[in-house]
Amino acid sequence: MKINKNILSTSNLSIGYKTKSMTTTIAENLNINLQEGKLIALIGANGIGKSTLLRTLTGIQKPILGTVFLNEWNIQDLDTFILAQNLSVVLTEKLPPSNLSVFELIALGRQPYTNWIGKLTDIDIAKVNEAITRTQIEHLASKKHYEISDGQLQIVLIARALAQDTPLIILDEPTTHLDLQHKVSLLKLLKKLTQETGKCILFSTHDIDMAIQLSDEMIIMTPENVVQDQPCNLISNGVFNTLFQDENIIFDNEKGKFVIN
Repeated sequence: MKINKNILSTSNLSIGYKTKSMTTTIAENLNINLQEGKLIALIGANGIGKSTLLRTLTGIQKPILGTVFLNEWNIQDLDTFILAQNLSVVLTEKLPPSNLSVFELIALGRQPYTNWIGKLTDIDIAKVNEAITRTQIEHLASKKHYEISDGQLQIVLIARALAQDTPLIILDEPTTHLDLQHKVSLLKLLKKLTQETGKCILFSTHDIDMAIQLSDEMIIMTPENVVQDQPCNLISNGVFNTLFQDENIIFDNEKGKFVIN
């Protein structure tokens, strides 16, 4: 049996916020492993600290304690270019105003590799075209990015991350504001990309039922602890029953989804 390589791991990680007068710890002693070729969902109730965890895993925010290792380097020691060649991030914020075409927007993913004037080489162009092909958006390439729908833009941003050609892609709430059809197609695309490219994709989501069906592993944040495992093991261990502190929402182990009591 093939043993998947760890791309990112944490060692006794504690996350939260520090001010001059106090430290607020959101979660502690986290030992997470993100392996190549896996689609991993991060879930938890609103305000539980998912965004704080993602910011810490991507090096944007410093840990309270412990270490984040990206390809065996301490992520806090990496310079911007090395970090951008090993990790790509897709956030939910709006794009700044510009006149970029979809192709040009995806080509921005090649910035960690281009020279100081940003000129694309043949290799860069090939990577951009490969990303467009893998995400099946050839028909959008010449459109302006403001001419396409929110669902299409989300795919374009994933294509930009693919063009960046990093072993790990982290997405913050990629299915927000999408209807059910586009949510399903987006998550199936992420699953396909991990299988075809061997990259690891970590995404936070509120679409728990879909994440259970499509993810290889899930990271569950509850007030008590943070657990990482395969969905089937999380179900059998009753982890989903601890997710929401509400007696009206229960997890049906047989159906594998939440039901209203």
